[in-house]
Amino acid sequence: MSEFADLHHAAEPLLLPNAWDHASAMALAAEGFRAVATTSLGVAAAAGLPDGTSATRDETLRLALTLGTAPFLLSVDAEGGFSEVPDEVAEFARQLAAVGAVGINLEDGLGPVERHAAKIAAVKAAAPGLFVNARTDTYWSGGGEGTLPRLDAYREAGADGVFVPGLTDPREIARLVEHLGDLPLNILYSPTGPTLPQLAGLGVRRVSLGSLLYRRALGAALETVADVRAGRTPQGTAPSYAKVDARARRSDPAHSAGR
Repeated sequence: MSEFADLHHAAEPLLLPNAWDHASAMALAAEGFRAVATTSLGVAAAAGLPDGTSATRDETLRLALTLGTAPFLLSVDAEGGFSEVPDEVAEFARQLAAVGAVGINLEDGLGPVERHAAKIAAVKAAAPGLFVNARTDTYWSGGGEGTLPRLDAYREAGADGVFVPGLTDPREIARLVEHLGDLPLNILYSPTGPTLPQLAGLGVRRVSLGSLLYRRALGAALETVADVRAGRTPQGTAPSYAKVDARARRSDPAHSAGR
């Protein structure tokens, strides 16, 4: 197994925070996170584009190029692969692997099971070392119907792990863990759902934060400006200018030469 795959079989679940740019990724890495993922909402919103519409292929690849050689393991949220054509998704995955990404998250959007399975198989053929986290939206966009057949099909296609966002019921999580056996289950953390220790106790192997950090950052910005406008001293913490500037700088020679 790869180092990234090993993290899905460690004593504790992999807590995977999601960054939206170079500075946020480096800040998370500085906090000791061995692996960092991207968030499609954060990447799309920062670019002024809609999420989930295959509009951010170039932006996602550009961010992966920036982060792929950073001192952490990078997993990329690629929506549905930015195409419905398996070979095109595979080529995108190959490009991600070429710039240093070690994982890809592919969502089915409740589309045809066979099509998503074909995407997974094509990615594994094009980039065998890339950890494919196959996401199903049965709970995110529906009531959970059809989850097990979809996950079984994605496992058969070669998925290294499966992701079921929107699922928060402990009994259903435990049922999925038992059904999946040694295939890692990824759950999206919810402030109203089980805590990280509770998810660990249920057998979850990966816990993603999705767009939570990006949305919380926006919320903190709005709270800060509201405090300033009202004459109050802003609460909370903020890294210093110098720390952000130091962490955000890319150290590759090409970038430095072009400054």
